[in-house]
Amino acid sequence: MKKIVLICVAGMSTSLLVSHMRDAAKADNYECEINAYPIANAPNVIPEADIVLLGPQVKYMANKLKTEYPEKLIEAIDMRVYGMIDGKGALAQARRVMGE
Repeated sequence: MKKIVLICVAGMSTSLLVSHMRDAAKADNYECEINAYPIANAPNVIPEADIVLLGPQVKYMANKLKTEYPEKLIEAIDMRVYGMIDGKGALAQARRVMGE
């Protein structure tokens, strides 16, 4: 089962997107775990993640996190997808980056 982690400033702003992503995963019969966390929790959650998606407010951290976790897939969520709270689009982005 894939573990998808979303990171934002406080872990709250992405909660609706996480809910929509879970709905999209269920509709596709795609088994995964999707959760959002604040950037302060990054060191605790990134090591266990298969992919880390960054909210727009923390996308400036992408290069730093990629340097700290070179073995991890880390990418900013597409702005349009994030703005429209497009769970299906965000899940598709995660799966594409994971090579699925």
